[in-house]
Amino acid sequence: MTLLITVFAALISTVVWYASSNNDMKPGSLALIYWGASLMWFVDAAVEYIDMGADYFAPTAADMLNDAYLGFSVVALGMIIWIAMVLIKDPKGKLRRTLTGEKK
Repeated sequence: MTLLITVFAALISTVVWYASSNNDMKPGSLALIYWGASLMWFVDAAVEYIDMGADYFAPTAADMLNDAYLGFSVVALGMIIWIAMVLIKDPKGKLRRTLTGEKK
């Protein structure tokens, strides 16, 4: 479930990056964050499958709920990291103008 959620987030952010004509907000960085998380969860799933065998495909409802919660937490953390990157880079200078009180 965690892998599925992060892959969907990676696909959506990749489509947004590809369709975006203005890359000031760095959507490519967000896509890379999510693709990295997806790769991490894929390796985790492969190792868990090697360890558990066919039982890997029969999770309990509690395990699925925990995995979904973890997946959404990872997506939220990736979004927080991306927002921090955008605020630090401040591509349009809006944060700097707001903090210094400058007019446009």
